[in-house]
Amino acid sequence: MVNLATRFVVMEKKQIIIGAGLVGSLHAVYLAKRGVKVEVYERRPDMRAIDISAGRSINLAISHRGLKALDRVGLKEKVLEMVIPMPGRMIHDVEGNTNFQPYGKNGQHINSVSRGGLNALLMTEAEKAGVKIHFNQRCLKMNLETGKASFRDEKSGETQDVIADHIYGTDGAFSEVRHAMMMTDRFDYSQTYLKHGYKELSIPPAEDGGYRIEKNALHIWPRGGYMLIALPNLDGSFTVTLFLAFEGKYAFEKLNTEQEVLHFFNEVFPDVVPHMPTLVEDFFSNPTSSLCTVRCFPWKYKDKAVIFGDASHAIVPFYGQGMVSGFEDCYVFDQLADEFWNDKEALFDKFQHSRKPDADAIADLALRNFIEMRDLVADPKFLLRKKIEKALSAKHPEKWTPLYEMVTFSEMRYSEALARGKEQDGIMEEVLSWKDIEDNWESPAVFSKIEAVALA
Repeated sequence: MVNLATRFVVMEKKQIIIGAGLVGSLHAVYLAKRGVKVEVYERRPDMRAIDISAGRSINLAISHRGLKALDRVGLKEKVLEMVIPMPGRMIHDVEGNTNFQPYGKNGQHINSVSRGGLNALLMTEAEKAGVKIHFNQRCLKMNLETGKASFRDEKSGETQDVIADHIYGTDGAFSEVRHAMMMTDRFDYSQTYLKHGYKELSIPPAEDGGYRIEKNALHIWPRGGYMLIALPNLDGSFTVTLFLAFEGKYAFEKLNTEQEVLHFFNEVFPDVVPHMPTLVEDFFSNPTSSLCTVRCFPWKYKDKAVIFGDASHAIVPFYGQGMVSGFEDCYVFDQLADEFWNDKEALFDKFQHSRKPDADAIADLALRNFIEMRDLVADPKFLLRKKIEKALSAKHPEKWTPLYEMVTFSEMRYSEALARGKEQDGIMEEVLSWKDIEDNWESPAVFSKIEAVALA
């Protein structure tokens, strides 16, 4: 029996993007700037027309690579109007003492930005450039050989089949485009979950509309094995995220009642509790979500489809590079398109081989930074290493750059930054093993010895 609710649409010389999230919307702008007639299919309703539900946003940090990608299509300045600079971390100990740790050199900072606000801006800019976005369209399946994708309207239930010459999958960690590729021969795929999950909470603005805690900082309450973080918003509030194991002594499974939640927070995060009047309400209203790393290859199927961002390399959020690495995908793809635009299979192939090593590297770096944020930022040995590295970098900027600066404030490939970071780990382990290094590292004789080892 023929399904009369199914329409068949042939799109000649058009390309489609599946997923109107951050990466999909930016990629749509890039394609439109090339004069491409592109349409985007998005599962969710238009977030600009409805209230965005809380609970899964995790405020975003945008840094140099992401701004570079936005600048290539003229959007950097518009986004900078939406951000709050964060030149460093504010570390909170159990006693309520704070310690500010700069991220890099003077003038270097990352930026807090609203996920929903940024996504809305990018969708609007895509539409201004001529992109058509179809909302409430769930991708059900696709035929990679023919370029046919099937969608169901989440409001009406109507289905349609759309044929496109080229499909760009930017539909997230559970991508339907990637799922279709997984059915092809010799496709490698893995997904790995942390034992930790996260829950979004909030600090509202102060009564006078100001900020209850330091505005220009990423706040961290590291507790060894788990942590709380907070990023500022333009309205005076902070988006707060609890990262906690699902099971164990300190775990979500132990926080089932109002009393248990309040006891836990008063015991381990006592200084933040007075700033969170809706703590209990937020805790039980917002979901507990998981943290997953996705790795796969290849990222393309012939000249028909290619995947970007979380669809090809979802990572945990602890380096602030998830969105940024997806934006860099758009930037690198567009650079390669300058040369290979008329040969899509070659373009897709060059893109995947260029980006795969860096995607794997930033996935490793993000997992590494989780341990740093929750366990090391309050460790005296770690802090000593940071001081020594800062001194080396200040005196020899061309020879020594701390890993965080390589990843966050440079355009160095993630894979190169990771390799250099591992080399520096070995050097610093040797230096920190020296007798009485914590007391004498600043003496001219000892620092000269450090220079000899570090810069050899």
